[in-house]
Amino acid sequence: MGVYVTENCVDCRYTECVKVCPVSCFHADEKMVYVDNEICIDCFACIPACPVQAILGEEDLAEEQQKWIEINRERSAVLPVIKKSVDPLSTADAKRAALGF
Repeated sequence: MGVYVTENCVDCRYTECVKVCPVSCFHADEKMVYVDNEICIDCFACIPACPVQAILGEEDLAEEQQKWIEINRERSAVLPVIKKSVDPLSTADAKRAALGF
């Protein structure tokens, strides 16, 4: 099992997921957030919290999204934990609109 942050988060970095995470399993860089599934407890609270539907359960990943399993694993291992919500990126609203949300 597990949850994974996918391409919809790129250039958005909304952090509603961080607000609802009970175990601080999110990590962030300058473009998006990633989840550390070694810490995640599969509560799935982050999935409905994401305003751009960027977080999916493993069983909901399309074939072309399977790469995000490894990307989340690699990036969360080297990036700092994000423990509180921060402002989304300046490109977030435009990306959200482009995605139809």
